[in-house]
Amino acid sequence: MRVLVMQEVSEAGLSELRGHELLRGTDPAGCDAAVCYLIDRIDEAFLATSGLRALATVSVGLDHIDLDAADRHQIPIAYTPDVLTEATADLTFALLLAAARRLGEAERYLRAGRWTEWSFDLLMGTDVFGKTLAVIGGGRIGRAVARRAEGFSMDVVMVGRDRGELEAALRRADFVVVTVPLSEQTRQLIGTDELALMKPGAILVNSSRGPVVDERALAEALRSGHLGGAGLDVFEREPQVEPLLLECENAVLVPHIGSATTETREGMARLACRGLAQILRGERPPNLANPQVWDRWAHRWA
Repeated sequence: MRVLVMQEVSEAGLSELRGHELLRGTDPAGCDAAVCYLIDRIDEAFLATSGLRALATVSVGLDHIDLDAADRHQIPIAYTPDVLTEATADLTFALLLAAARRLGEAERYLRAGRWTEWSFDLLMGTDVFGKTLAVIGGGRIGRAVARRAEGFSMDVVMVGRDRGELEAALRRADFVVVTVPLSEQTRQLIGTDELALMKPGAILVNSSRGPVVDERALAEALRSGHLGGAGLDVFEREPQVEPLLLECENAVLVPHIGSATTETREGMARLACRGLAQILRGERPPNLANPQVWDRWAHRWA
């Protein structure tokens, strides 16, 4: 089979596709399958011009793929659930701690040569231990963040889809962590009104998808002093960042590195490529993003 590899994939991952012809690029014409990332737009136009019979994405998020179009074109998709949960939860909690203790500000202060003497009130932050944490989204990553919070004796409130629960949690929490997938229901889930509900001095962390949070509204809440800080790993228009956010000293900003550990990225590549290889052999992989396609069209791979 001819497999299009659209971005860099580790050799460990590609080894799962041994025996297939691997091509590099973004044009799917003449290929039987493709391996993509979050930055690749897999839409109707892409699928309609290809003869793809299978797809693998090295991600747990699927908002870069038109799932309805994949269904219409009978294309099963292998993705990477579970394997990145712990690394992303680690990074999420690191952002929470960094925002609470003003680590970004402190490092910039030191590197700029501004630290000339110790003082009692130098870069005072806020405690994490014993505080209230609202986790918006009760999926794998949200639950993993909650487990980490237990080690800090935090009072954890898990928030599902109920609007009333969300508003109550925002009013109560000292820290709010957003871990929901991106959908039409969660786009701009946290905007001006939601930020206004948060306690003065509260801290928001987003490690889910950028469009879940209104960046400009967040920047205004930080600049006004209503929020104490924020930690962001994702942005609305990556790799662009809202300019007002860049001016906020109390925002810890990192470039979408939630799963960026050697072990996790290698595991993701292996899982995605292994699932794709299974599909191409006519086997149903355990990591199917759209199992209904397989159930409906399994005869194509039998």
